[in-house]
Amino acid sequence: MATFTSLSDALAWLDGHIDFEAKVPSRRSLPTLDRMRELMTLLGDPQLAYPAIHLTGTNGKGSTAAMATALLGARGLSIGTYTSPNLSRVNERISRGGSPIDDPSFTEVLHALSLIEPSLSDRATRFELLTAAAFTWFADVAVDAAVVEVGVGGTWDATNVIDAVVAVLTNVSYDHTDVLGPTLEGIARDKAGIVKPGSIAVIGIEDPDLVDVVRAVADEAGAAQVWVRGEEFECMSNRLAVGGRLVDLRTPGGVFPEILVPLHGEHQGVNAACALAAVEAFFGAPLDPDVVAEGFARVTVPGRLEVVGRRPLCLLDGAHNVAGMQVLAKALGDFALRGPTVAVVGMLTGRDPSAMLAPLAAAGVHTLVACAPVASRAQSAEAVAEAARAAGMEVVVAGSVDDAVPIARELAGEEGLVVIAGSLYVVAEARALLVEQPGQPTSAPPGH
Repeated sequence: MATFTSLSDALAWLDGHIDFEAKVPSRRSLPTLDRMRELMTLLGDPQLAYPAIHLTGTNGKGSTAAMATALLGARGLSIGTYTSPNLSRVNERISRGGSPIDDPSFTEVLHALSLIEPSLSDRATRFELLTAAAFTWFADVAVDAAVVEVGVGGTWDATNVIDAVVAVLTNVSYDHTDVLGPTLEGIARDKAGIVKPGSIAVIGIEDPDLVDVVRAVADEAGAAQVWVRGEEFECMSNRLAVGGRLVDLRTPGGVFPEILVPLHGEHQGVNAACALAAVEAFFGAPLDPDVVAEGFARVTVPGRLEVVGRRPLCLLDGAHNVAGMQVLAKALGDFALRGPTVAVVGMLTGRDPSAMLAPLAAAGVHTLVACAPVASRAQSAEAVAEAARAAGMEVVVAGSVDDAVPIARELAGEEGLVVIAGSLYVVAEARALLVEQPGQPTSAPPGH
């Protein structure tokens, strides 16, 4: 194969592979890691070249990964971080020290994969190649550690070829049930499959029955320790502060009072507790309080209750399942504004619009601008609008995200709030409109 002349060429090759983020498979079509293990073997097992923290959970993975990365970085380590999906550029998924992989390096590593792929017994998926690219680049640039976010589930996710010293499970709720199964117990069991022999499992979920499920899987896997929120670690106090939350955190190593987490929403205090526990488990010792404060101060998470405009205040949030919308609805209480709250919502097929919108209606969102993201699995704006009307909301059908955002801003007025959610496709399109500059090389949009 000829050398790619640009990142655009490399991404065109990448996007020629089956994309299970755009078309979610059933469990029957994705039951093995054999192909991913074969690919890693051909690459020389780069995923074993550095210690790792592996994170899964229905929601909160991205925020917790960002916090863990910042805390490790505050200790002076070079950290590779792999997350998904991306908001604008696929480079965002693979970063070192918070900076995305540069175009030449990304092009080079994808070219290397294109040369190896013909040796595989079966053609790789797009996500498998992205995961392999991340693990390879982290080894090439000699990171001190990696923070790796699961794509979907845990046990059969392509990332699960790493041998992480810490496995984090943030929470469990219903999502991707076609892949993970119809019960919370089954979902928890699948996610707990990232726990490895000798590792420390950090469990952020509260339901004691689900904790028992995860603990049993971790014990069977040979985990050295299991840390459970509310037992070994917790967020003891969680208060609204200017620019985020002021939290008191407890870990096995001690108490860390009045830590400013510069992210909105009470749920970020719980994510912070998980991240701090994970990093303490990684080092096998508590962190210096100054390092903790410095690390959290560095955290940014685009697309998660991200403020992208003023007058009206505009928020982007990647909530794309019922649990995420419930968290978002609760977090709206952090923003006390005189004007109305207007939601811009679009979602993918497979989502129940009524269940997704109920939390927003209960939180006092009376006006909704329905739209459809640019995605093959987009649900029609009219379907979202119909559910919003049934929930008692005033509704405007805008069609596209680009049309919806200015309509919502006008409806909110200078003293109101615009919240944009329902799908990361919607958030990505709105962020491009409100924040980013055009002309950046991109790949296929995210799959949520």
